[in-house]
This record gives sequence, C-alpha cells and structure tokens, in this order.
Amino acid sequence: MLTTTLSFANLHNHGELFANMLRARRELFIVHNKWNLPEAMGMEYDQYDTPASRWVVVHDVEGRVLAGNRLTPTTTGCGIYSYMIRDAQRGLLDTIPSTLLYDEAPVAPHIWESSRLFVSHDVPAAIRRRVHAQLIAQLGETVRGLGASHCLTLLAATWPRWADRVGVKMKAMGPVMEIDGIDNQVVMMDFSLTVH
Repeated sequence: MLTTTLSFANLHNHGELFANMLRARRELFIVHNKWNLPEAMGMEYDQYDTPASRWVVVHDVEGRVLAGNRLTPTTTGCGIYSYMIRDAQRGLLDTIPSTLLYDEAPVAPHIWESSRLFVSHDVPAAIRRRVHAQLIAQLGETVRGLGASHCLTLLAATWPRWADRVGVKMKAMGPVMEIDGIDNQVVMMDFSLTVH
C-alpha cells in the first residue's frame, strides 16, 4: 500500500493516478452514493479541483485507488468561489446547508480544507481501518509540509468513534446536520502535534 500527494506540479510523474482517483470518486459518490455531481469521461470533479489544491491518494502498486482526499487552502479564490465549506456558508452551494458552522468560516494560511475524503467502498473490511489510518497520516504529513497545522472538514458525524484510532485531535465546528440521509458535521483536525 502506497500513499502519494498529488499536485498540478507533479501529476505528470504519476501516470494515471490522478484520473484513477477521480474515477474512484465517481464510483463512490455518484454511482454508489447516488450524489448529483458533475462528471466527465468517467470521472467526478467540481470547481474546487484546481491548481491550488492537493490530493492525497492511498493506492496499490498498480495504481488502484483505495482512498483519497482533496486539500484546498482556505485562502484561495477563483471567481466567486473560495473553498467548499466557506462557499456553503455563504449560500453558494445548494446541496450543503449554510448553517454548517457555529462561526464564520476561517480564512488563514495555517488552515486548509479537507474535502472529498473517501475510502473506496470495495476496500475489504479487513484492511479498511489501515487504509483510513494511512490516508489520515499522509494528510497530516502533507498539511504540515504545506506549512499548515489544521484542516477544516465536513465528515460523517461518526467521527468521534474513529478520531482517537487515527491519532488526530478533532473538534466540532458546527452542528450535526443531515445531508442526503447521512448525519454530517464540520470538524477541525489538528495536525500541529501529530506525527505518525
């Protein structure tokens, strides 16, 4: 099992890995979860997949994607968009309630947004925890390498059950809310003291 952090600067070094990650996102979010998201050429994408973002991917040696995540700086902007959680709060996204945060969405260089976090639904139960832990470990390493210390993320509200297992301090930043039949919550992940 390998982990790779992709950026527009290094995509060319990793063959089909970026496309495979977008295909895995489509398979999970559009096909399996039945979310109404943009897709093209068998890949899921949105307005936040830009050169400002990074993508953390857990994969095997053949490039089969087991898990993934997108990181976007909270300081970024492109037209009317910034990052997903902030844009939802600003009422720019009709699929996420604008009441998702207790306070105003942060815009700070030490905070990045973590979005589209997933473990592929076909990853065997026997290794799911290990895949998830490896994804979070690489996420922390990547965030620290970018000079940041925290990630704001929208997660299933079950996060308190696994936060300790992956060794990351997490704090609720908004209320539990139902989105597409699943309870979700915005959480701040603190990677400042976490070294895996």
